[in-house]
Amino acid sequence: MSTPPEKTRTHSHFLSLPDLAARPAGGAVLWANDELFAEKENLIKPKAAEFRPATFGHKGQVYDGWETRRRRDLQANSHDAAIVRLGVPGIVRGVVVDTAWFTGNYPPQISVEGAYVAGYPSVDELVENTEWTTLVERSGVNGDTSNPFEITSSRRWSHVRLSIYPDGGVARFRVHGEGLPNPDFAAGMTIDLAALENGGRITACSNMFYGSPNNLLLPGNARTMGDGWETSRRRDSGNDWVQVHLAGRGTVNAAELDTSYFLGNAPGVGRLSGRDGDGEWFEILPATDLRPDTRHRFLIADDRPVTEARLDIHPDGGMARLRLFGSLTDDGLHRIRQDWDASA
Repeated sequence: MSTPPEKTRTHSHFLSLPDLAARPAGGAVLWANDELFAEKENLIKPKAAEFRPATFGHKGQVYDGWETRRRRDLQANSHDAAIVRLGVPGIVRGVVVDTAWFTGNYPPQISVEGAYVAGYPSVDELVENTEWTTLVERSGVNGDTSNPFEITSSRRWSHVRLSIYPDGGVARFRVHGEGLPNPDFAAGMTIDLAALENGGRITACSNMFYGSPNNLLLPGNARTMGDGWETSRRRDSGNDWVQVHLAGRGTVNAAELDTSYFLGNAPGVGRLSGRDGDGEWFEILPATDLRPDTRHRFLIADDRPVTEARLDIHPDGGMARLRLFGSLTDDGLHRIRQDWDASA
């Protein structure tokens, strides 16, 4: 039985978590049974969907989303579907099915399923041989709307499947959650403790007027100013900051503060602090002058373990990436193994 659209809305606190399906995070749309009107890859573009009226191609109006042909069969369960590989396996806290600009051609109902498949499965394996678990029951959605759905599962997932009933268009599909690193890839290695792909996540931020702080933790280098975190201009004596929950308890031996593409709006000064659990904050990197459009790299001499880090920028501005290189402590690695095993 389907759920009317007005009953599908839940608390959307999960929206502050990173989008594990986004292309910049390493996500990919591996398969769709139909994409005649608009390509499946549009689902995970990081930018909001755009629309230019009266832009017609060979197959009709051009949409910035995924759109299937009109179904003509009479089966009650007839539907279309797409499979997305997450950028990193993780615990999904909620999804958003965004039907922006789709008004007379959106799907009235959707469902979402998840699966964990180790390694690099083929499309045939995912479509034909994978056992899928329901994350969002078949539910109603509205057109030209960002439709959020909270998910309570504590299991880890590597792939999600979006089904639309019976057909239509979806502009964007967001899968918000917490990355969960494979402990075998962290044991005895130097890793970026802040990276999204290793389980790092933003927990607090003073301001994100122009750009999300989640961009700081994405893999790879920023390609434009819009790929980073940027605050509005301050008109007081304060400063902006962002707080990061690290992949696990570890020690930081190097930091990278990257202001690439920020020219007239780079911070003047950056400072790093850390803390272990609920302990007191202590300084990791003292207040240091920053240059525009520059990857700054600093060695860290402090070997005290940290579980959280805080970047203060003075007074405001933009940062492309934040990297905190180090290694997990024995108990930090043990905790990740526990979380990994518990989420199987």
